[in-house]
Amino acid sequence: MVPVATLPAAAILMGIGYWIDPNGWGANSALAAFLIKAGAAIIDNMSVLFAIGVAYGMSKDKDGAAALSGFVGFLVVTTLLSPGAVAQIQGIDPSAVPAAFAKINNQFVGILVGIVSAEIYNRFSAVELHKALAFFSGKRLVPILTSFAGIFIAFVLMYIWPAVYGGLVNFGEGIQGLGELGAGIYAFFNRLLIPVGLHHALNSVFWFDVAGINDIPNFLGGAKSIAEGTATVGVTGMYQAGFFPIMMFGLPGAALAMYHTAKAKNKEKVASIMIAAGFASFFTGVTEPLEFAFMFLAPALYVVHAALAGLSVYIAASMQWIAGFGFSAGLVDMVLSTRNPLAVNWYMLIVQGLVFFGLYYAIFRTVIVKFNLKTPGREDDEADEGSAVSGSAETGELAKQYLKALGGHGNLENIDACITRLRLTLKDSSLADEKTLKALGAMGVVKLGSNNLQVILGPLAEIVAGEMKKIPASEDLSSVKLP
Repeated sequence: MVPVATLPAAAILMGIGYWIDPNGWGANSALAAFLIKAGAAIIDNMSVLFAIGVAYGMSKDKDGAAALSGFVGFLVVTTLLSPGAVAQIQGIDPSAVPAAFAKINNQFVGILVGIVSAEIYNRFSAVELHKALAFFSGKRLVPILTSFAGIFIAFVLMYIWPAVYGGLVNFGEGIQGLGELGAGIYAFFNRLLIPVGLHHALNSVFWFDVAGINDIPNFLGGAKSIAEGTATVGVTGMYQAGFFPIMMFGLPGAALAMYHTAKAKNKEKVASIMIAAGFASFFTGVTEPLEFAFMFLAPALYVVHAALAGLSVYIAASMQWIAGFGFSAGLVDMVLSTRNPLAVNWYMLIVQGLVFFGLYYAIFRTVIVKFNLKTPGREDDEADEGSAVSGSAETGELAKQYLKALGGHGNLENIDACITRLRLTLKDSSLADEKTLKALGAMGVVKLGSNNLQVILGPLAEIVAGEMKKIPASEDLSSVKLP
């Protein structure tokens, strides 16, 4: 999520630029040109930002040496796999070089290099070499090892990348060939993969330049993309537009239905959760706090939600109601994209959204009541006990409560976070008290394997993770009160 977090900067810069000069797109205003070009600088370099950001984000202590290693590894791999280098290394005519190598500078390779760089950093950043080589010990050793790893990666990719790239392109073209229906199918699986976090892998095929679709950068490129022939008005943005009615209206409608169907004694608690999660979804497009509120409690309802998301994207693409985003499909991104020359009938997404608000509310309320689903506030009385959310506590104290509920520092091997989740590696997962975690305000708990745990907190996740890391391992948590 570290490299993805740079996209809002690009969206804001380019969005303001298009607002200043909606007709000339920089030709009639130096300030607009300045802002649009500044945003394009981010968009045009997303692949290297992924290499740097993933290496930094996955390093054990978020150190700059890991980020530098990601950059070094990316340069080595992409230089060795450039068409000219491949022709020279393999001794073939440049015209015979597979087309896949012309697209080696992409997010897929950036993510791959970032993961390898982070793993090298985590394993070798504390290595001590012989005194004669002491200068290269520790963190200084990591970029050197990464450069050699980059050579190995390049050697392997030189033979398998054409096949991998061909497979990704065929998959993307297969969905793309289905037009509006393909966009709907993509959106359905986008939502369906969120519980395990694999939606990011799927998104990279359609939103970025892994398979030539590149929907987000092409949309944000606006006039430049049109001029270069990489964007088509009414088509570019079809893998984004239909998410606005879901995130801004549909999910808040589901939140209202869950509030109305909660037990009377739990309505106040459920209201506080749903208002916060619903507003986050509407304003910023961050949906995980709301989705995780019913994802595991009522999985059948979540499949309905995924199907509705697919329907929404299909309708928007079919009607050519287009808007795009740099972060997610919330109000902020909608406003910023309205003067983008690729935004078509964007206001109709609001009309569609109002319809989906009613659709979500009616379907969720009917299904919850008819099948007696245990959505928030409808749990059995035993489960309700002690479920008072203590999210109002000071963040530092809340971090101590989460730490204690997870078994203390002694049970945690690694503490990390993305935008909405604590990502934890535990020595003994049985020591984590899931009921207490939810009582503290967690929307959900996801177990991955025997020792990896994700706690869904919403936008507070990264702050809580930082506070947890600050708590000394020697601190006694016995006095910390849990709900």
